[in-house]
Amino acid sequence: MEKVIDETKQGESLVLKQKNGNTRKLFIESYGCAMNFSDSEIVASILANEGYNTTDKLEEADLVLVNTCSIRDKAEQTVRKRLEKYNAVKKINPKMKVGVLGCMAERLKSKFLEEEKIVDLVVGPDAYKDLPNLIEEVEDGRDAINVILSKDETYGDISPVRLNSNGVTALVSITRGCDNMCTFCVVPFTRGRERSRDPQSIIEEVNDLWSKGYKEITLLGQNVDSYLWYGGGLKKDFEKASELQKATSVNFSQLLEMCAKAQPKMRIRFSTSNPQDMTLDVVRTMAKYDNICNYIHLPVQSGSNRILKAMNRQHTREEYFKLIDDIREILPDCAISQDMITGFPTETEEDHKDTMSLMEYVKYDFGYMFAYSERPGTLAERKLEDDIPEEIKKSRLQEIVDLQQKHSHYRTLEFIGKTVEVLIEKSSKKSDKDWSGRNAQSTVVVFPKEHYKVGDFVNVKINECTTATLIGEAVGYSKNN
Repeated sequence: MEKVIDETKQGESLVLKQKNGNTRKLFIESYGCAMNFSDSEIVASILANEGYNTTDKLEEADLVLVNTCSIRDKAEQTVRKRLEKYNAVKKINPKMKVGVLGCMAERLKSKFLEEEKIVDLVVGPDAYKDLPNLIEEVEDGRDAINVILSKDETYGDISPVRLNSNGVTALVSITRGCDNMCTFCVVPFTRGRERSRDPQSIIEEVNDLWSKGYKEITLLGQNVDSYLWYGGGLKKDFEKASELQKATSVNFSQLLEMCAKAQPKMRIRFSTSNPQDMTLDVVRTMAKYDNICNYIHLPVQSGSNRILKAMNRQHTREEYFKLIDDIREILPDCAISQDMITGFPTETEEDHKDTMSLMEYVKYDFGYMFAYSERPGTLAERKLEDDIPEEIKKSRLQEIVDLQQKHSHYRTLEFIGKTVEVLIEKSSKKSDKDWSGRNAQSTVVVFPKEHYKVGDFVNVKINECTTATLIGEAVGYSKNN
């Protein structure tokens, strides 16, 4: 069940159309969260202006960049294995330069140049505009590094290229960084403090995507609910803003409404939310506009109040239940998904049972579950002993995965006999005779192709389901087509 557990996204080489006049070749590969994939589009845009066209052939690349994830050790080990592959190619093509981008670059900094002799440049998430200068240093025979975290960089002035795009769905970054110091998480250290992008630049990007034929966007941030524009600056400094800035500020609910009204036929999603920051204004805005999808990714991490406190999560089990109840009262058909960590330090069997009972209460549509992985530099690594044996972590993880399988099937069964609107995104993985797309709840729907095409909004009657997929037949175009 592909939605249930996803330790790290597979590396994806990203390709855009050739830009006339460019002679150098860039191979860029991304791992981890959607923000990394979005950042790679920004990087490709910056380097296109420096004479680089992207390629999907590693062997012909002049510059190889890997955009990395540090959220779990497995993600970092995957990147190191890819660097071994790059090294083999570099022995054949010694002029090829290799760079590491993203969170792993920010975490390890200059150590990366020492540990991985193949690496020529190391660039943190806030330093991509400096890439042309860093590449010039490398070409002059020097190693290059820039991992300085910014207090204001949002890349709002850069129009991202759409890499390996289906021409239908796109990511739109609205915030960067995170102020929530969860004890297990490296994101505040690798991506810095929260700052938001000018809403006007976001609307301009949304309008531009619609003009180019895109039908769905995902508003993206480490914590979208913390979006707050008051003229620039860190969110933590909002209290120091002028009265005029406060009066004209834009929060996430208002931004969501602005996007919905700007393009009424464009589907809008968002990710990721944080329970402590999500307000019911956001849910009411979702209910108000048909083009905002009824789906919220709402990570909880644990069902135990004791463990939540140890994680420095700013919500309790009871507060989370109240939020779920309120969401379902305002938006009854809203799908909800989770992130869950099992085996956090000191977790007891009772804590684990609390997580299981929370899942039973919510019955998530799907989720992303992981065994705890100690990350260097985090408060948990510094203060807490990683004292849960691996076999217990794996056993508890399997119980959680099995329970999510059960709940996912419960949720997909609810669609049997109903007709749902589906945006066609691609051919089905299992049959080139079928289309694949998602409904408003983000559940994958598969149905015969007939005369429909990618980008069509189609009404599909659901006849069957698996734990992760709805199977049906098209009954005509939807009103949004």
